[in-house]
Amino acid sequence: MTIAAGLGRTVLRARRDTGFLAAGVLPHLALVPVWAWAATTTARTGNWLLTVSTSAVLVLLGTPLLTAVQRARHRVLIGVDVPRLALAAPERWTWTSAARWLAASRPWRKIGYHLLLGPPLALLELLVLAVAAASLAGVTAYAWSWALPTGIRLDWFGYLTQLPAYTAAGLLLLCALPSTARAVARAEARLASGLLGPSRAERLQERVDQLALSRTDLIEAVDAERRRIERDLHDGTQQRLVSLAVNLGLAMATRPDLPGDAREVIARAHLEAKEAIAELDDLVRGLHPVVLEDRGLDAALSGLAARTPLPVRLRVDLEERVAPHVESVAYFVISEALANATKHANAMRAEVMVRQVGEVLRVRVTDDGLGGADAAAGTGLTGLAKRVGSLDGAFHFSSPVGGPTTITAELPCAR
Repeated sequence: MTIAAGLGRTVLRARRDTGFLAAGVLPHLALVPVWAWAATTTARTGNWLLTVSTSAVLVLLGTPLLTAVQRARHRVLIGVDVPRLALAAPERWTWTSAARWLAASRPWRKIGYHLLLGPPLALLELLVLAVAAASLAGVTAYAWSWALPTGIRLDWFGYLTQLPAYTAAGLLLLCALPSTARAVARAEARLASGLLGPSRAERLQERVDQLALSRTDLIEAVDAERRRIERDLHDGTQQRLVSLAVNLGLAMATRPDLPGDAREVIARAHLEAKEAIAELDDLVRGLHPVVLEDRGLDAALSGLAARTPLPVRLRVDLEERVAPHVESVAYFVISEALANATKHANAMRAEVMVRQVGEVLRVRVTDDGLGGADAAAGTGLTGLAKRVGSLDGAFHFSSPVGGPTTITAELPCAR
């Protein structure tokens, strides 16, 4: 059963590869009449300028059609996808933009494939088909020899001794046919992928663009999920805690006859509920403050500066609102930098500057604290650098011993 299954797969693969090669003969020879006509016409008339220009136009017009045929042939018959080069069309077609677009598409590779490699590939395909035909003719030598008229067989001297040799040669060629057809088909697929598809550098660049786009989508999805969590906490959990705190306060106010132990327990629960509300409020602000989504970065930073327990000088210079995920990262950097200045640096004052320069949002936070901040000491600087790096931004900090500490982030904000 295993031998039969393997033989069946070999036969199917050989039939597929041979059919693929047979389908490539005519497309590979399609441009032969063009340059044959150009050569004969030039030799006969001597008017090479008109002949060459006409044949060049025919080649340029026929190349896209032949390329599409070859792509379909590879995809349908052997399952090899020859990708297209993704080029954005210019917004305005001019001679300069058309020339740049044509140069970027590199049509000479396709022209070279169809015009120069086409005839040798067609010859190679015809050789493989000839081997297939000879192998079938040799294997069936006895059948077609007995189909000949009797007189021809009798006049064929030595046919009884030659037929076994024909049959053996046919069997040998038939055994070599699958590997030969497969090798030629693989070679053609590699040539087509290299000349009709994008180059390795172009494929890498296209992959980089796809990854950058998918990363941007992921960042936006994460930012949207963060906003959803903030809304759920603000509208759900926080409201329940507020209701709990109100009910505990009402219980103490309306039941003066409660025992002292019970009143103390209720008072402690009331205090813990209010502390939980305050902590949850800080957590919600840290995730994504509502004012950042509603009124933008300037208003959110004004509220952050007002809540910070040290004087903060804030300067925001924005031409327009940037993307929401850029606003979120900028707010996170400034919030963490001010928190570090308050908790770890013992700073007396801080300065925050946000400025949009072209397609870059520059954020700088400076404090007059003790300095000596170390990224490896658990001060959150590594997290800030990773958060900025997620947007392909640049993160720098300077914190000599004795201060001041300066944190700078440059975030791409092009929409």
